[in-house]
Amino acid sequence: MQASILIVSKNRKEELLKTLRIIDSLIDKSTVEVLVFLDGCTDDSNSIIDELNWVRFFISEKSIGASAARHQIYPLSKSEILIGFDDDAHPLTRNFIWEIEVLFHANPKLGILAFEEIKGVFSSDEEAYKQSENKHIEFFCSEFIGSGFAIRKSVYDMTNGFPVWIDIYGEESCLSIEVVAEGFDILYTNAIKVNHRVNIAERKLNKQNYFRFEKQLKNTTFYYLVYYPYPLPKIIRLYLHNFKKYALTDWHYFNLFFKTIVVVFSKVSTILKFRAPVNSGILLKMKQLSNPKF
Repeated sequence: MQASILIVSKNRKEELLKTLRIIDSLIDKSTVEVLVFLDGCTDDSNSIIDELNWVRFFISEKSIGASAARHQIYPLSKSEILIGFDDDAHPLTRNFIWEIEVLFHANPKLGILAFEEIKGVFSSDEEAYKQSENKHIEFFCSEFIGSGFAIRKSVYDMTNGFPVWIDIYGEESCLSIEVVAEGFDILYTNAIKVNHRVNIAERKLNKQNYFRFEKQLKNTTFYYLVYYPYPLPKIIRLYLHNFKKYALTDWHYFNLFFKTIVVVFSKVSTILKFRAPVNSGILLKMKQLSNPKF
């Protein structure tokens, strides 16, 4: 197999179908496999399985979360190049697999490629392209974003994989620090572009920001508990920052802030079972690396 494309989806049947049809038009299915995990879908997403018999579907009747779902299907891939997309994201770069192969071949210490993410709903791919960077940009960075990336399977297998102790938001940071700790690099490149078809205004109306706030506060706490030799100072600063910036400005944020504290305390003993602190040199390197552009 030349490459494996992996997608986790929950209750976004039409978006998933659009993504898969676009991917179908871009790949040679004799050399590229596509794996999709349906995570506790209740919107009839299962009905597309028979139509798309070239896709390897995996189904969980109960939702286990995006990170745990990725943890399950990534080891089942058959190729050295693993490409991850969100169910509502598709490649704008038609020869994206060739571009990935070239970059991995040129740098044996390259573990992960982070693609350029272009957010928004556009009338065409050409319109999406107009939002992208005009000049070629590449740099080593500290992490990747799940809407579009590639990782070597051999490198993924050196890590603990996507964490089962995170549900959604933050799993990329966990895999990133483990890849860097193994001595590999993460490269941001806009040679490969992805359209993440999110309607930002609509998400705000649907209070997605509240959902993200709660998940990120909880999962960042868990991240520090697992990977930092001395996590308490980072956790205290994290909560002070979020209390001042969010909890004091919005009643709903205020409630979610204290709800998260209760949840964290209830799960500390479980999270500490996964504790695997990295050395201070890795933390310093992560701090010095740039963030990907998103």
